[in-house]
Amino acid sequence: MGGINTKRWLFGGLVAGLFVFMLEGIASTLYMTDMTVAMEAHNLSMDMSPAAMIVFALISLILGLILVFFYAAVRPRFGPGPKTAAIVAVGLWIGGYFLSLVGYWSMGLFPNKLLVMWGAIGLVEVVLASILGAWVYREE
Repeated sequence: MGGINTKRWLFGGLVAGLFVFMLEGIASTLYMTDMTVAMEAHNLSMDMSPAAMIVFALISLILGLILVFFYAAVRPRFGPGPKTAAIVAVGLWIGGYFLSLVGYWSMGLFPNKLLVMWGAIGLVEVVLASILGAWVYREE
């Protein structure tokens, strides 16, 4: 059993991360009004600085790299393909997205409707990004 193909992992992670960043930008139009109202209720602004946009881009890139890394790591056990990529994505969604949403919910920071929408969008986002990154990744 060989190691992870580093070049394909980096390329697949970059593709997956870029996909997440773009999809998140598009998806945010679905909840921007609700998000603005929720943020204003806490005296916070939705204004985005260039530095904040860079941070969000880096977070997306890191997410893509993590998705493809774990796909590459479990691929020998579960086999190559979209099913394995989806398993990885759901596991990471539960450990990351879902648990943070439960934390927001328990503190009452955001309306339930917004949390459910974020969770659903996030699940679709990571599954599609993982499948895309897995499609790019090759062991040879």
